[in-house]
Amino acid sequence: WMDRNLGATQQATSSTDAASYGDLYQWGRFTDGHQCRNSSTTTSTSATDTPGHGDFIKGSNDWRTSQNDGLWQGVSGVNNPCATGYRIPTSAEWDAEHTGATKSFTSNDAAGAFASALKLPTAGYRLNSSGAVINEGSFGYYWSSTVNGSNAHFIYFGSGYAYNINNYRTHGLSVRCIKD
Repeated sequence: WMDRNLGATQQATSSTDAASYGDLYQWGRFTDGHQCRNSSTTTSTSATDTPGHGDFIKGSNDWRTSQNDGLWQGVSGVNNPCATGYRIPTSAEWDAEHTGATKSFTSNDAAGAFASALKLPTAGYRLNSSGAVINEGSFGYYWSSTVNGSNAHFIYFGSGYAYNINNYRTHGLSVRCIKD
């Protein structure tokens, strides 16, 4: 695993370390500026894998007019934003860290996510409806490469819980890359 979120200037020193929050990506998008927490917004969806602008696309369930499930699949994913040799983890890989074989979360909540080998901060997320960034310092939301119909899987955690669920691909969530 990388030691920090994409866009972060440092590894987390606490779960609320703002310098470790990093960027908030829409599922399947490359690093084009949309992931910046203060990027402009638009309601115009894209017909291609690269929208051609850095605006956060809000107001729908997907930023593409027709979905492409292969955008973040492996190191060769069309829009893989990770460094060379790294990729977006699968839902199963998040499960292994959270509750499975490698189980590095020390408890099933934000404190356990930070105490894990991954040092995951509560970076919040960006709403698909408005583009507003919310829940910084309270909740962590991390994309996986796994899709589920029109949605995509992610892990999220807060005070007292951690879950692997799925939701709209237009939300802006943190990305933590894993070495292939």
